[in-house]
Amino acid sequence: MLLVNKETKLSDIVIGDPTIVTVLNRFGIYLGVGDHTVKSVCALKGLDPDFFITILNTYLFPDFFPEKIMESFKASIIIDYLNKTNDYYEQFQIPNIERHFSFLLQKSNSVNSNLTLMMKFFVEVKSELLARIAHDRNRWFPEVLKLKEVSAHSCPIPQIPEDSNSIEDKIDDLINMFVIHLKGDYDINLCQGVLVALFSLKKDITQNNRIRNRILKPLSEVLSRQ
Repeated sequence: MLLVNKETKLSDIVIGDPTIVTVLNRFGIYLGVGDHTVKSVCALKGLDPDFFITILNTYLFPDFFPEKIMESFKASIIIDYLNKTNDYYEQFQIPNIERHFSFLLQKSNSVNSNLTLMMKFFVEVKSELLARIAHDRNRWFPEVLKLKEVSAHSCPIPQIPEDSNSIEDKIDDLINMFVIHLKGDYDINLCQGVLVALFSLKKDITQNNRIRNRILKPLSEVLSRQ
């Protein structure tokens, strides 16, 4: 797949990588995209096309991350996207995994299965992710936005929690449990559904962390010195 540009059709992007739908949803774009190009959908939705393109390419291509371009965007537009991303995790992706996991447990033989232990581990991952979302929403993001209005002396540099990448590692561990250590009788289709959803969440969080750690955190430190 080629890098996304203003003339790229949304349908081509989705067909090339269907997981991009989770990102499009955060911009108010849903399936049934017709013949819309990136340029036309941005005009329709009132989106900044340069930011939209940068986010899509960052998600689609692991080696694509133009710091200089990202640094040109205001902190507010980056935080707005990260807030929508957190909302999507909280309202859709986490409940989707939890629902499929619960059905998987109901349809499986728990006597000789380790799925119950895996579900407990998922609950730990969920709790850590929700705690980070709460920290973003209630402390870190508001403090970054305030840096434009107050001096560095009255507003300390906000910090990302030190374990911000541990969520990725724990989702990796859970994926490995399914791939390597799963045992017992279980519903194959439901198991595949949980695994695919976990892979999607892991990819999403990995790309999200690139924006958090390599753009917003340095930007907040620069703003705090102005």
